[in-house]
Amino acid sequence: MKAFYAEEQKRHDPKAFLSSGAPQPNPEKPERVERLLAGARSAGLTIERPKDHGLGPIAAVHTPEYLDFLEHIFARWQRIEGASPEVIPNIHPIVRDGSYPASAVGQAGYHMADTACPISAETWNSALWSAWSAVEAAETVMAGAPSAYALCRPPGHHAFADVAGGFCFINNSAVAARVLRKNAARVAILDVDLHHGNGTQGIFYARPDVLTVSLHADPVRFYPFFWGHADERGEGAGLGYNLNLPLPRKSGDAAFLEGLATALRRIRAFAPEALVVALGLDAFEGDPFGGLSVTTPGFARIGEAIAGLGLPTVIVQEGGYLCDALGDNLTAFLTGFGRKKG
Repeated sequence: MKAFYAEEQKRHDPKAFLSSGAPQPNPEKPERVERLLAGARSAGLTIERPKDHGLGPIAAVHTPEYLDFLEHIFARWQRIEGASPEVIPNIHPIVRDGSYPASAVGQAGYHMADTACPISAETWNSALWSAWSAVEAAETVMAGAPSAYALCRPPGHHAFADVAGGFCFINNSAVAARVLRKNAARVAILDVDLHHGNGTQGIFYARPDVLTVSLHADPVRFYPFFWGHADERGEGAGLGYNLNLPLPRKSGDAAFLEGLATALRRIRAFAPEALVVALGLDAFEGDPFGGLSVTTPGFARIGEAIAGLGLPTVIVQEGGYLCDALGDNLTAFLTGFGRKKG
């Protein structure tokens, strides 16, 4: 299996993060890249640099208003006297269907869901290359490869069509799905990150051609709080094309695999022609966020179960934060996914 990654993705280096209102070091660190690269290589993957695919595949998912904001907001923010070193919003609209503010401060609140996605000088370029890694992986699968891995960093599944959030700016999984849709009539996205993929759900919520399925810690007391509940099934033409499987806190391998079996059954019923796996490794029992308790061998079983679908598959990296086993968890998943069935 090929893996795609560009060194520019490492340059985004967020400093700030508010947890329960208290400033903390941002956990989405560039060092994650080194751990994940080591894990991919240990699984036998070949690392390649993606091409510059331009804005087209990204603009198929995100609004031009939002992309213009992402590209230019840091430079505009620096012109504000006394502003923070990174773009961090201090106001959020209760309703977003009214007028659009002209000020950088107002636009930051409009386009950023929380304080976990600060924007610095390198964020835009890093996010572009992260998305292009997903595009390259999708095109590789479209060309006939059974699977490909995109080491996307920064991650993407909390990004809506016009909103950043939760360390995410461009929704790499959604971008990969839209690329696959060029050849595939139906595409499924399976999100196994600790946190609900609320941005991915939002992008496809009213569409019947992309099935979105997410296993995650129950949001009733966990980020992202307002999305990811079991009664969210889609809307309009997309009603019945979204499935959320919230798990109780600290659920381990058995509960996760049971939920995964339900997810895979729904995906089979959709009969997709291609699959995107939004691969979070933060469901690990030793991850700093501590929401679920999947083990390293559990990730191998998760990978093997997903591979049982037998679908052309793009694996897009989402969460998974700094701990000793981060690389081992990726190795376990990829090895399990690549394991031949008897």
